[in-house]
Amino acid sequence: MDRRDFLKIAGAGAASAAAISCAGGKKTGADTGTMPSASTGEGDMEYRDGAKGDRVSLLGYGCMRWPMTGNDRSAVIDQERVNELVDRAIAGGVNYFDTSPTYLRGQSEKATGIALSRYPRKSYYIATKLSNFADFSRRSTEKMYHDSFDQMQTDWFDYYLLHAIGRGGYNAFRTRYEDNGIMEFLLKEREAGRIRNLGFSFHGSKPEFDQLLALDDKYHWDFVQIQMNYLDWRHADGVSNSQAEYLYGELDRRGIPIAVMEPIRGGFLASPPEAVARQFKERRPADSSASWAFRFVGSYPRVMTVLSGMTYMEHLEDNLKTFKGFRYMDGEELEFMDRMAGLIADYPTVECTACQYCMPCPYGINIPKIFKHYNDAVKEGLVAQSASQEDFKRLRKAYLTGYNREVPPLRQADHCIGCGQCKEHCPQSIDIPKQLHRIDRYVEKLKRGTL
Repeated sequence: MDRRDFLKIAGAGAASAAAISCAGGKKTGADTGTMPSASTGEGDMEYRDGAKGDRVSLLGYGCMRWPMTGNDRSAVIDQERVNELVDRAIAGGVNYFDTSPTYLRGQSEKATGIALSRYPRKSYYIATKLSNFADFSRRSTEKMYHDSFDQMQTDWFDYYLLHAIGRGGYNAFRTRYEDNGIMEFLLKEREAGRIRNLGFSFHGSKPEFDQLLALDDKYHWDFVQIQMNYLDWRHADGVSNSQAEYLYGELDRRGIPIAVMEPIRGGFLASPPEAVARQFKERRPADSSASWAFRFVGSYPRVMTVLSGMTYMEHLEDNLKTFKGFRYMDGEELEFMDRMAGLIADYPTVECTACQYCMPCPYGINIPKIFKHYNDAVKEGLVAQSASQEDFKRLRKAYLTGYNREVPPLRQADHCIGCGQCKEHCPQSIDIPKQLHRIDRYVEKLKRGTL
């Protein structure tokens, strides 16, 4: 789809669309009229019922994108900036911090623990994960669990997750957590109070979700973390991730609190295609595109917290503006978001959330940046499609210049040998080598002028 066709569809997007209803028969806060009517940034942080009587900030801090210093391979977390972000977040009412032993090449837990340890332990909730992807032996898995206590300087975890389960269904779950006795171990840890709430983060298809949720009768999940945003609500591919509408409905029906990940799809929905962003601005000129995405997921009452990986202070400030004096979406706005999701779903981008799970590439390729540059060009209508285009030379130069600026030549897609090591780590189930080769073919045609 070219930019002109997209704009035509966007104009037609004002036509009628099926109404969105809250799954499980629940009403949104706007329907019940219980909250302030404007997101002015004034007022208190919105809090939700978590597990075991917790009052959790609706805005949660995802600690996968802390600011870094140094180049890609030797980058370390900038602890001073992390402390400043945590200070501002806590002052703004944020009390839920989510991390993992694998985030930022193993640095996130320690940095998060340093920043939080300056506050009374009972003033915030820690969520971390059992990320035993590579080695799920009992010895290695228990070591990861115990190391997390040291890294985060705590005696207990408020929310503990089995990390990124789903693909492979129950058989994969059994291999990682049951056959090695880890589930029995974790249940005892929960009983002892070192884990206050036990749950899992999910990536996978509907049948896999059903298998794992059925284990609630055995393990009594205290909460579940799902990928939920206005695009995945009804437009997920059904393979790497299920429709969030279905996931939400099943959890709501069982009364299980929900933590939301990827509310803006790794930043993609913070800067959507220009036709969508324009419609957001026409409705509420002062609000960011990201705020629309956050308000969508926050308008569903079973959502306990919405995680955002806020690297920069301006991201945090914008989110605090959204979640303090939170304004629920009404039925008309939910219908509008459904229309915007339909438009974006027709856009030919790579569904990368920049989670960095594919990194580091053994051949030095910067996979997330390659995909981001391509996606940005597509969203902004800057992808050359044919040498016969009137502005082909301009588009060609813009793409190639930007590509070399954003991704050094030695880290570009032409260095991919297709080893596939990255594929098994991608939560979105993207065929990464295939997409890299596709983009490389496009770049080569641009260079030769043979489109």
